[in-house]
Amino acid sequence: TFEINSETTYYAPSEVENAANFLEDYLKKGADITLKKADLSQADVVFTKVNSISAEGYTLTITDQKLKVAYADATGAFYAVQTLRQLLPAALERSATGPERSVKLPQLSITDAPKFEYRGMHLDVARHFFPKEFIKDYISYLAMLKMNTFHWHLTDDQGWRIEIDAYPRLTEKAAYRNETLIGHYNEQPQKFDGKRYGGYYTKDEVKEIVAFAKAHHVTIIPEIEMPGHAQAAISAYPELGCGDTPVEVATTWGVFENIFCPNEETFTFLETVLDEVIALFPGEYLHIGGDEAPKTQWKSCAHCQALIEKHNLKDEHGLQSWFIKQIETYVNGKGRKIIGWDEILEGGLAPNATVMSWRGTEGAVAAARQGNDVILSPTSHAYFDYYQDDHPDEPTAIGGYLPLQKVYSFNPIPKELEGEAVQKVLGAQGNLWTEYVTTTDQVEYMLFPRILAMAEVVWSGPAENSDVTYPLFLNRVARFMKRLDAMDIHYANHLYDIEGELVKNGEQIAYHLNTPLKEQEIRFRLNDTAEHIYQGPISISTDTKLEAQVYQNGKKLGRPFLEHIRFHLGVGGAIALNVAPHKAYSAGGKEALINGVSGSDSRYGDKEWLGFWGDDVTASITLKTPAEVSKISTRVYHAPGQWIHAPRSASVRLYAQDGSSEIVSLFEENGSNNTLVAYDFETTESRHKKIHKIDVILKSAGTIPEGQQGAGNPAWTFIDEIIIE
Repeated sequence: TFEINSETTYYAPSEVENAANFLEDYLKKGADITLKKADLSQADVVFTKVNSISAEGYTLTITDQKLKVAYADATGAFYAVQTLRQLLPAALERSATGPERSVKLPQLSITDAPKFEYRGMHLDVARHFFPKEFIKDYISYLAMLKMNTFHWHLTDDQGWRIEIDAYPRLTEKAAYRNETLIGHYNEQPQKFDGKRYGGYYTKDEVKEIVAFAKAHHVTIIPEIEMPGHAQAAISAYPELGCGDTPVEVATTWGVFENIFCPNEETFTFLETVLDEVIALFPGEYLHIGGDEAPKTQWKSCAHCQALIEKHNLKDEHGLQSWFIKQIETYVNGKGRKIIGWDEILEGGLAPNATVMSWRGTEGAVAAARQGNDVILSPTSHAYFDYYQDDHPDEPTAIGGYLPLQKVYSFNPIPKELEGEAVQKVLGAQGNLWTEYVTTTDQVEYMLFPRILAMAEVVWSGPAENSDVTYPLFLNRVARFMKRLDAMDIHYANHLYDIEGELVKNGEQIAYHLNTPLKEQEIRFRLNDTAEHIYQGPISISTDTKLEAQVYQNGKKLGRPFLEHIRFHLGVGGAIALNVAPHKAYSAGGKEALINGVSGSDSRYGDKEWLGFWGDDVTASITLKTPAEVSKISTRVYHAPGQWIHAPRSASVRLYAQDGSSEIVSLFEENGSNNTLVAYDFETTESRHKKIHKIDVILKSAGTIPEGQQGAGNPAWTFIDEIIIE
């Protein structure tokens, strides 16, 4: 080992002062150890520049006599110190309370460098506002994990969060909404708290945060949304919009039709705002949004239609492309580059823009093939506002399902890319939108431990075999949680929660239990009988209530597990789908539709719901043994605010052994108050025939119409368990 105490000396060139200062402060705070400066020849801890090391990389060599840090740049030296931090006891994250003491580091050699140059994390402060000191904490978490970019979402329909001298009403009016939605957007009728809400960052606060980020080797990318998500700004300066009716700062979530009008007042406004923003943020990039901009008002605006004709544009999408290109030209003229969400591809991509692909990977593939830089941030792997566990105790989230393992399995390089196009992938980013994240504790809960997986992906690259390496990663997460405890960070600990799965093996149908951390003692009971120690798969042959709990030394760990398994006719059968579910909503695979387990009543993203984007779906179920069938039931989710619509039609076709078949159809208009739509198909002609196969056919609602959330996009279809009686 190498011992550090108050006799330990160090040498660091001035160019790595940040790294040396961090190490000094960390040891002083956590262990009351004061390092002493010394000459290069005499120092115990030595920082040395080595030009052959790659950017942001470092080598760390520890013997019993010396601790050597070699680096090519100051960031690499800083990251070496963050690795030292993880090698030191977690207790050092707290302020020292005892006498001066020594700490020991193991002898080792580490050579380390990042896989991706862009390693980012996003935070939305427009939906809910978080104070300056917490923003600094958030940045410090990124730095600890060697993430180098903070994407700061500063403006949206629900609030404008940055001071602009030229437009004082942005902070007087646009920074505050009259009230805020209570509960989930899908709940009807919607309820509000009746309380004025808001806040903003002064320029002095922004400068302080930028300086803090620089000292932690984190670049901040500010986002000023345009042309959509602009209702807050338009509420303060109505001349920026196309509509004639005054609007207020939005009090609920979703997408709004009040977007910037591409008129002279708007461009003067945006250029002035961007000038002031550029003066505050020294980074290379500005994020200009570009997503979810309904064109309804542009279609009825005479000025907009005249612009389309004047510039020979194809349609309103072409007008948005023209709008973005005007902004890009202006920003490029200031020596900066723009980033936009993947909608900026629509109508033609600005030549120098970087695309942040969120609706999947298609936008990244298209942009990279055109020669534009891309950053991957798909909902399937990077949206930390999604549920991370399907337990009913989880705090309300926007929806979706993104467990830790899914983040860990992320590969930021789309498989469709090859050759030079691969080099256009700068990296990846996790996003934390805050419609349902109201406190700093909840921000941390949604962030940790998923950020640990994202940090590994963007630093070390995707796991070659995540099934093998994920358990090893979880062991490291368990140890790292002690550090989070010492830092008083609120995190989600699901390592001792039980996961269950119905598995078919030939004639056997059994229920498997496991935990993310292996080798845990699980006890279970069936149908309220006596408790047993779990030693292997549990045979299932009838309707079953299964309860289970993890124990360690006789004490309960994690949350109790409860599953109701309905052993219907389809459970032993086989299923085929005409189209695969979307990869963002396919956690349970096609078997989830006939495994005897129904999905959540309040969430569409758990592993029991399958999601399809714009596709008509046919599920073909072949029964294990032909049987008389009287009823087929299923449920679909209906949440238009999240682009999810009940199918325009639903039907089943039953195939009998005698060669006959029967079609039963439903055409049901879904009421606005029904989030869950139940389909019960009662058979008639074939009721007393032996049925061997059943098709369940759902016709997609198609393209979402104007005036609704997600207008112009395909509607999502979500389907639950198919119960055959």
